[in-house]
Amino acid sequence: MSTEQLSEQEGIRRQSLGKLREMGIDPYPAALYPVDAYTDEIKETFDDNLQPPRPVVIAGRLMSRRIMGKASFIELMDNNGRIQVYVSRDEICPGENKDLYNVVFKKLLDIGDFIGIKGYVFRTQTGEITVHAQELTLLSKSLRPLPIVKVKDGVTYDAFEDPELRYRMRYVDLVVNPGIKDIFLKRTKVYNSMREYFNSNGYIEVETPILQSIPGGAAARPFITHHNALDIPLYLRIADELYLKRLIVGGFEGVYEFSKNFRNEGMDRTHNPEFTCMEIYVAYKDYNWMMDFTEKMLEKICLDVNGTTKVKVGENEIDFKAPYRRVTMIDAIKEHTGIDITGMDEAQLRDVCKQLNIEVAPSLGKGKLIDEIFGEKCEGKYIQPTFIIDYPIEMSPLTKRHRNNPELTERFELMVNGKELANAYSELNDPIDQYERFVEQMRLAEKGDDEAMIIDKDFIRALEYGMPPTSGMGIGMDRLVMLMTGQNAIQEVLLFPQMRPEKKAIIWISLAK
Repeated sequence: MSTEQLSEQEGIRRQSLGKLREMGIDPYPAALYPVDAYTDEIKETFDDNLQPPRPVVIAGRLMSRRIMGKASFIELMDNNGRIQVYVSRDEICPGENKDLYNVVFKKLLDIGDFIGIKGYVFRTQTGEITVHAQELTLLSKSLRPLPIVKVKDGVTYDAFEDPELRYRMRYVDLVVNPGIKDIFLKRTKVYNSMREYFNSNGYIEVETPILQSIPGGAAARPFITHHNALDIPLYLRIADELYLKRLIVGGFEGVYEFSKNFRNEGMDRTHNPEFTCMEIYVAYKDYNWMMDFTEKMLEKICLDVNGTTKVKVGENEIDFKAPYRRVTMIDAIKEHTGIDITGMDEAQLRDVCKQLNIEVAPSLGKGKLIDEIFGEKCEGKYIQPTFIIDYPIEMSPLTKRHRNNPELTERFELMVNGKELANAYSELNDPIDQYERFVEQMRLAEKGDDEAMIIDKDFIRALEYGMPPTSGMGIGMDRLVMLMTGQNAIQEVLLFPQMRPEKKAIIWISLAK
């Protein structure tokens, strides 16, 4: 990389790197550093009366420093927080090594460098808990300057706030923006709480294929790839539903999976082409049982993550305390449009869309038309957790017909903050009915619906061996984390969201000497 491509500060840091090496100091030592304490724990357990003072070994990033002649104060940030460190020239560079302090510490160390500190804990005259450094070790040299966020009189300056830069350079975002790491720590708590709930009920976590010969289990456009050895096209999974139900056929009575799914569709504040979904299937249950199960699970997760059932998302305070309201799909449309769509055919539904100023493609069948009406006129109205139940049969090709009305299905979607969070069925286990539903999906595909399902003949074969009554439910984990952390954009809860390629030219770094 030529020096013309470097900023002035980057050039200075590379010069410092060279000088460190000339002095015999390895800027990237390959050695175990014996960390035995962390910033938060040091502060929480500090005892003014402890004699002798507690010895500690800590490591982290150098985030600030105040040089005052022969002594300095620096701020070190580790995985758990920040702490002040007192550095004395005569202590870390005794005797003939005093020049090392003036050269290395004052001039060649930079904000962002990883350092190790061995010393002891004390309280300064101003009352701040501090580590007194007796030994300082450079662990990794930073060649790019961090954005320095300044706060004066309560006003933040030079903040690293540009969303594109933050998402593209999450490694910087996590370092300089307080609270970002907390979002992802809470994400882990959400997963742990959900796993604990399932495991305590005796259900088994499994793994199913990501590369699939048929993109089944959902109505979505897949990503397509090619397997060279088999010389066949394969699809990145859009859902794991059909494989999980095969396991119910095989004798498991409760299985779940946290799966990476891929849908080659639009991107916005609530959609990413790669996302995480949890699906669970339990034998001998129906969608009524699954509603009870789901609302209890979400109440538990919210308590585990936030210590309360209430979360604030934008201007809305959402309460996950069970039970949740239940509204039929047809009643929801009637409530928000004044139109009863019961018994309407495709032509009548197109007239309703026209009346409601909803633009729809000619390829859409009855199910998609109803979905468009609900999505445009109803979905955004449900802020508090609400089960929308009993969907028309055309919308649900994998769902058991309603026991009291063959025109409907035993399905629910859970709406929270104006968006779908969960989708669940009393699963269709009649292989003949399932095959006929798949055939109808193929007719929609012939009309131009590129999200219609493909017939999965092996899944039909599995059903023909017999599947017990089963209820299944899927939750978009990224949306759940958004709710539990009060975020309005899915990119805020994905460590590395999908981004367009950078516009600037790629710089190739030659390793040749």
